[in-house]
Amino acid sequence: MKYLLDTSICVFFFRGKFNIADAFKAKGYENCCISEMTPVELRYGAENSTNPQKHHELLDRFLKKIMVISISDSIFVFAKEKVRLRKAGKPVHDDFDLLIGATAIRQGLTLVTDNVRDFERLEGIKIENWVER
Repeated sequence: MKYLLDTSICVFFFRGKFNIADAFKAKGYENCCISEMTPVELRYGAENSTNPQKHHELLDRFLKKIMVISISDSIFVFAKEKVRLRKAGKPVHDDFDLLIGATAIRQGLTLVTDNVRDFERLEGIKIENWVER
């Protein structure tokens, strides 16, 4: 099984929280990937941190080791789900999250997130939460 990691899971991994590193090992690093939207969010977080250089370097090392999945094949799923949810009165307000979820659906990947509530509204999504609180 292949896993698409949400941005929050990557942040928890960097911070050494919730045993995410152990989950990575158990599932196999080679079975994990991220959407190309995740580096966008992580770069913003690094730049906004108290030590941008340190966090950009950490992110650079991470990006050399993990597969990054393009969102281009997922745009149709994104548009379809955004319209469906808006018409149902349950709009998604974070387009980055919706693109990440659409990528998981389109690529047949299991989305790993601690934000289950927002993603579970997407049709056809498979979700796991690796956060151990």
